[in-house]
Amino acid sequence: MSSALVGVGSAPAGAASWAPKPSPMTTPWTAQVPVDKPLPEYPRPQLTRPDWANLNGIWDFAVTGRNAGQPSSFPDQIRVPFVAESALSGIQRRITENDKLWYKRTFTVPADWNGRRVELNFGASDWQTTVWVNGTQVGAHKGGYDSFAYDITPQLNGGTNTVVVSVYDPTQTGGQAVGKQRINDVQPHSGGGIFYTAASGIWQTVWLEPVAAAHITRLDMTPNLGDSTLRVKVQGASASGRTARVTVSSGGTVVGTATGTVGSEISVPVPNAHLWTPEDPFLYDVQAELLDGSAVTDSASGYTGMRSIAVAKVDGVLRPVLNGKFVFQTGTLDQGYWPDGIYTAPTDAALKSDLQAHKDLGFNMVRKHIKVEPQRWFYWADKLGLLVWQDMPAMDTGKSPGTAARTQWEAEFHAIIDQHRSSPSLVMWVDQNEGWGQYDQARIANEVKAYDPSRLVNNMSGVNCCGSVDGGNGDVVDNHIYVGPGNTAPTATRAAVLGEFGGLGYKVPGHEWFPGGGFSYEDQASVSALNNRFVGLLDSIRVGQLPAGLSASVYTEITDVENEANGLLTYDRQVVKVDTARVKAANQALINASRNPAPPVTLPTGQYKSLRVTTPGYTNKYLRHQDALAFTEVVDAGSSGLLKNDATWKIVTGLANSNCYSLESRNYPGEYLRHRDFRVRRDANDGSALFKADATWCAVAGTGGVRLSSANLPGSYLRHIDSEVWLATPGGGHAWDNPATFTEDTTWAVEAPWAP
Repeated sequence: MSSALVGVGSAPAGAASWAPKPSPMTTPWTAQVPVDKPLPEYPRPQLTRPDWANLNGIWDFAVTGRNAGQPSSFPDQIRVPFVAESALSGIQRRITENDKLWYKRTFTVPADWNGRRVELNFGASDWQTTVWVNGTQVGAHKGGYDSFAYDITPQLNGGTNTVVVSVYDPTQTGGQAVGKQRINDVQPHSGGGIFYTAASGIWQTVWLEPVAAAHITRLDMTPNLGDSTLRVKVQGASASGRTARVTVSSGGTVVGTATGTVGSEISVPVPNAHLWTPEDPFLYDVQAELLDGSAVTDSASGYTGMRSIAVAKVDGVLRPVLNGKFVFQTGTLDQGYWPDGIYTAPTDAALKSDLQAHKDLGFNMVRKHIKVEPQRWFYWADKLGLLVWQDMPAMDTGKSPGTAARTQWEAEFHAIIDQHRSSPSLVMWVDQNEGWGQYDQARIANEVKAYDPSRLVNNMSGVNCCGSVDGGNGDVVDNHIYVGPGNTAPTATRAAVLGEFGGLGYKVPGHEWFPGGGFSYEDQASVSALNNRFVGLLDSIRVGQLPAGLSASVYTEITDVENEANGLLTYDRQVVKVDTARVKAANQALINASRNPAPPVTLPTGQYKSLRVTTPGYTNKYLRHQDALAFTEVVDAGSSGLLKNDATWKIVTGLANSNCYSLESRNYPGEYLRHRDFRVRRDANDGSALFKADATWCAVAGTGGVRLSSANLPGSYLRHIDSEVWLATPGGGHAWDNPATFTEDTTWAVEAPWAP
């Protein structure tokens, strides 16, 4: 990567006395942020040039009323690119819809840039940004998540130049895409729920870059494994009709080159392509050049990964396929918030760390939840090997957006697609979430698919939740089930994914944003309980949901966020709550199971059978009913006829799911084994949907027998303990969930009936 030039501007007056504010929690990187030139890395890894100048650092700063003009004085200093609400900015104040933010600094243009155009680039600024250079407005931008740039060459004076930036951010009061941001107190407080501190103003790197008059602005790269080519559109400015040359190389060795017209598709051969996968995230180097005859007038570098993503039938079930093969996508919900920088990670190492944590825990996917990260985040996902589901940030909840808000939201969505369309890690666009600000679900999904046909599209994550309206189209049907994992069924046209589940909570003393204020979907009493419950959920997906057609799952969540205590890591990233090796093994087992699926477990319907205990020391006991409750009891040839009848069950097709089974009593026909308040019992079928679900059991492979999982509480199993029979959950908090001999106690040998 290129390194930034230094010495392009003097520090503002008073910068020597600037200091960050105390952070509510300190991450391992809080104290590593340079005062001047934070985030010094080149910010755009897929379109790099050797010459550039980083403008991050201390800027003069002021806050005025929303309708005010440029202030006469800038009394404060802010460290760009940290938002005004954050401790790392040095401001740490609440910004409302009545405020306008003002930034100011000086810079000089390096002498060796003479003769080239100079562009001023913003990675992102939230939300309405206006820019002046030497008193002349050079541009205005609306959007909180897409990058923008202005050619400022006409405004430069050859000496010390002044840039002024104003930003107006009404957050949820304005109608634009805001994601999880809400105008709240910036200091830790109770409440907040699943929404967090707002992030106003510049929040990604600002930099200068010299370019030729005709220059490359973007490389749109799409791998085509069918003919072993990389399809590239070289986008340019003032370059219409010019010829572009694209070269793909590996380790300095050219593997393919081709030329074509700027803006048209160029097919670059990549023979015997080394495919990109999460296990082997191989990247090729890409160079694009603008030509004038044989002379190169502009060049830019990037990278690509050769991979495909699609949906296809696998053993009769529609699944997402990576490079033509199904692999289960196991990931987490990643909100991208920081206690010190809020929307902006304190350092590049910090930005990388959350992705590395996914890899360490064995996940192969991450869902970036209604926030769009800087391009360097995508670079690390590309390089480390994680499949990315990218959400479009939602508008405010519970509102139907107006025409202007819809137009703006869709324009920003298109800009985000353009900005990140070349990252090989990005495999799915998630248009809307749980109905927040929802509208035109089907139309938007079709338009996104047409705009980027190389990726999967999810029209609505959480179609079963919160008043969502399912557009009915896209590549996946996505349920949210807490704690779950629940049942999400594929259809003839869409693969089944679990867009959110889990939410297991454990608060680590000394690592809480607001001590005592954290919440979760299901609190765990100890680290041991958290590990058992979480691994139990992953195992449940492997043995139950995966064979039933589920293709991906997203656990809530990778880190705690403010008052959410659902993280596998604490909000300050100081503590990994779970057993890394154990979680990694469970994830790897899940991924391996999708590559080498076990044959489905089937039971003989229409036949009488008896179910024998397989727990060592108790293998002479059988499942029976007595006074309507289920027990286990020793049965042998000398047992009474009544006991033999009570220990005999007719296996029939599942009352609630034809892929599963129900167990009908031998001596009480029409009565079935069902769970009620966790206790398992024999009851008469009352015809209700609840009874049918309670009395339906799905067969899962077990060592020496079969495990019977509840159809309506997947991951919970028929278990004997102290001769009683219960519906038990791995890692659950009840006495009957005791982890000792859990697998053995939930495994039953299906044998000849005691009462034929």
